[in-house]
Amino acid sequence: MTAPIPKRLLRDPGHLLSFGFGSGLSPYAPGTAGTLAAIPFYLLLSQLTPLVYLLATLLSVVLGVYLCGRTSKALGVHDHAGIVWDEFAGFFITMLFAPVSLLTVIVGFCLFRVFDILKPWPISVIDSRLHGGLGVMLDDVIAGVYAMLILQIYLRVFP
Repeated sequence: MTAPIPKRLLRDPGHLLSFGFGSGLSPYAPGTAGTLAAIPFYLLLSQLTPLVYLLATLLSVVLGVYLCGRTSKALGVHDHAGIVWDEFAGFFITMLFAPVSLLTVIVGFCLFRVFDILKPWPISVIDSRLHGGLGVMLDDVIAGVYAMLILQIYLRVFP
């Protein structure tokens, strides 16, 4: 069972970002809810040039290390299920260089969730051994990279 989230944290903009604008408060599958909440933000970011999208994605990762670490510390729990900014960043990574379409969003979403849930090596090692904001973020960053690579292969095989 995860620790309850004090209401005062939700009034703090940084914590609110960590909780994915509240999507991480879902009682069921908060990581999936967070990834779903990331889709509209991805669609907005996808309107940018590829370079600016890449820079925004990198910023979301760097900012996420700080935000997720801060929220984990405030909760006294490493990688609380409600912290889903890492899912936002992981999904943004998944969708790097992908054409915007309903199909790519669905495939990218599914791939990212599979890698995030199954945590193949080295994701599982990082998830269990690395703590703080970097630990919260890095497993989802790698899951996003894996999902991006598979999505790019999929797009080459099934154009």
